[in-house]
Amino acid sequence: MFQNRPVLFMGLAVGIALVTTILIYNWLQQQKQQSPQVVEQKMVTVEGIPIAVAGADMAWGTPITKEMIREVPFPQEHLPDGHFKKLEDLQGRVLLSAVKRHEPILESKLAPIDIKNGGVIAVLDPEKRAMAVKVNQVVALPGFIKPGDRVDIMVTMSGSGKEKITKTVLENMHVLAIGTQLERHRADGKPTPVKIITFEVSLEEAEMLAMASNGGQLRFALRSPLNTELKKTRGATMPNLRAMFQAAPPKRKAKRTRNRVEVIKGNSKSVVKF
Repeated sequence: MFQNRPVLFMGLAVGIALVTTILIYNWLQQQKQQSPQVVEQKMVTVEGIPIAVAGADMAWGTPITKEMIREVPFPQEHLPDGHFKKLEDLQGRVLLSAVKRHEPILESKLAPIDIKNGGVIAVLDPEKRAMAVKVNQVVALPGFIKPGDRVDIMVTMSGSGKEKITKTVLENMHVLAIGTQLERHRADGKPTPVKIITFEVSLEEAEMLAMASNGGQLRFALRSPLNTELKKTRGATMPNLRAMFQAAPPKRKAKRTRNRVEVIKGNSKSVVKF
């Protein structure tokens, strides 16, 4: 009996392996027979509504023509307020602010329909005026000041005495336009370019700007569009400027004080210092 035990174990192992193989084979055959489920995905097409967009970058004050705009479909649920569906409704309208290519043109970016002329008059506040000032290249900050910026205007002129004073007369002024015109030089008669900067001012500000440009030398300081704070300054004079470079007078050493105590003993007096 013990001699046949290895043969018995070998047969049992072969039987188990055979049964396992058959079970695995049957399971694989069942998986092949099952047809895979195919999920059909339907393509959903969203029909857009054509609206007018800019065909190219356009600056403020530009009168719109048919060649400048085109139609682009937009989903109905994402249509911006104030859009235009017909290109004909935009012809002749004037832009109040700059638009980029493919940007929808909205009513909020346009001047009133009565205004047909482009340029400064289209973007000018009805309660204000446009005033131009001649400046040189240094004052105009070439390459820095451009239409739409905000600047502070300073003037250097003679004060009550002989000393000159520099004072900020107007703050946070809106630059409407920058241009150049030719003027004949008084000496040789040759035309020279002169920088012209146009500001949006109230009537009172126009009077101050006219007086400052005629009575002194103007300087502009470009300011951040995020800064709207107005500050009233006292102005700067040459004595104030010189005082900044003068050495401070030496401080005097404080005198050392001594305390005195008068001691009286009977008829004698004595003073003790410490």
